[in-house]
Amino acid sequence: MIAQILLLAQGTPAAPPPGGGKLIIGMLLFVGVFFFMTHRTQKRERQKKEDLLNNLAKNDRVMTIGGVIGTIVAVKDNQITLKVDENTNTRMTFIRRSIQQVIRSDEDLDQAQMQRS
Repeated sequence: MIAQILLLAQGTPAAPPPGGGKLIIGMLLFVGVFFFMTHRTQKRERQKKEDLLNNLAKNDRVMTIGGVIGTIVAVKDNQITLKVDENTNTRMTFIRRSIQQVIRSDEDLDQAQMQRS
């Protein structure tokens, strides 16, 4: 009996399950496609933001990343001056990158306020 157990124990090792390489290749392909799609989306968003910042002009109504809404009164190299209060003629200066979006209508303003909530 013990001899039979020893003979069975000396048998050939079990082969790895078939298709293991295909699983790894499939996972690597999935991860590659995921990173490609993520990078592509981020690149599109960066380009959209860059276009927005490059096309800022006087009299555009904008909202900053801090939620300040105003009208552009001056555009310099990297600075934007906004008029934030008509009654007191209050002006604030921001760097160009701090502009989040241009507000073209009341719908844009409502949408921007909903995003901030």
